[in-house]
Amino acid sequence: MGDTMRAVNIRNGKGNADALFIDDKVPKPKPTETEALVKVKAFGLNRMDLLQREGMYPVPPQASKILGVEFSGTIDSFGKDPEKGFKVGDAVFGLAYGGAYAEYISVSTHMLIQKPDHLSWEEAAGIPETWSTATQAMYLVGDFKPGKSILWHAGASSVSIAGIQLSRADKASAIYVTAGSQEKIDFCVKELGATAGFNYHEQDWSAEVLKATDGKGVDMIIDFIGASYFQGNLNAAAMDGHIVNLGAMGGIKLPGGVDMSAFFRKRLRYEGSSLRSRDPEYQGRLRDSLANHALPKFQDRSFKVFIEKIFRFEEVVEAHKLMESNKTKGKIVCTIE
Repeated sequence: MGDTMRAVNIRNGKGNADALFIDDKVPKPKPTETEALVKVKAFGLNRMDLLQREGMYPVPPQASKILGVEFSGTIDSFGKDPEKGFKVGDAVFGLAYGGAYAEYISVSTHMLIQKPDHLSWEEAAGIPETWSTATQAMYLVGDFKPGKSILWHAGASSVSIAGIQLSRADKASAIYVTAGSQEKIDFCVKELGATAGFNYHEQDWSAEVLKATDGKGVDMIIDFIGASYFQGNLNAAAMDGHIVNLGAMGGIKLPGGVDMSAFFRKRLRYEGSSLRSRDPEYQGRLRDSLANHALPKFQDRSFKVFIEKIFRFEEVVEAHKLMESNKTKGKIVCTIE
C-alpha cells in the first residue's frame, strides 16, 4: 500500500470549477487516536464546497485542505484508540471536517455510522451533511415540536428535502417552501408532501405565507439566503417565531430600510448555526440522533435520499458546474472506482 493517493486539488489554491483537477500525488492520511482510515466509495457535494473552492469559506483549523465533508466507504485501518463497534472492512458513511474528495479519508470514529445493506454507496454518501444539518436546525437549534408550522427556504435543496421529510414525520401542522421554479415547487408538494410552495421569482413569498396562514405566519423558518430574505423572514414569522439561519446565499449586508420592529412586536428569535465548526463530541451526539431516528425510516423507505445525478470522480468539474446552475432537486454525488 503506497503512501500517496488521488484527490481533488485546486490550481493556485482557489478558483472556479475549471480550477479543479485530480492530483495523484497527495499524501495518504494516517489515522491517529480515535480515527479510522476509510477508503472512499462515494462523496456528496455541498454548497460550502463551492465557497471553499473560491476561497470564501472559513475552514475549521482541524480540517483538511481537500474539499468534501460527507462520504461513504470501507474502513481500511484504525488509530490507537478507536470507538468500539467498528472493525476493518466495515461499510460506513459519515461526516468530516474536510477531505472527502479523495481515495482515502482519516476521520474520527465518533463521526461514522454503519451503512445498512439496503442503502447504496451513493445514497449513503448523500445523507451525513444534509440530514445532520436539517436535524440540527429543526431540533437542536430550533427546538421544533409536533404541531408547529415550518417554512423551508430553497425547498428543493438537499437539506430542505431532508427537512420536509423530517417535518412530515414529526407531524408539522403545515410545511411551506420557497423555490425558484414551478417544477421545484411541484416536486416539494407532490413528491415530498409539503403543504404549499411559493415561487420567489414571481411572488412576494412572505405575503403569500401570511395569506396561507390567515395572517398568523409560521412558527419556524429555516433560511439559507440571509440578507435579501431578512425582512421577509421577519414579516412571515408568527408570534414567538424562531428563524434559524444556515447560510447567506443572498448576501451578508442588510439592505437599507429594514424594519426591525417585528423583533419585539412578535418576540422573535433569529439564530445562526453551523455544523462544520462543531466539536467531534457534539457531532457524535448528532450522529447518534440521526442513527436512532432516521435510519429506521430509511430502512422502511419512508425516508428517501433524492439524488439528482451521479458523476465519476474524474468528472468533478462538471459536478460543480451542475451545482452552480441551481437547477437541481436533490444530491449530487461523485463515485470513486
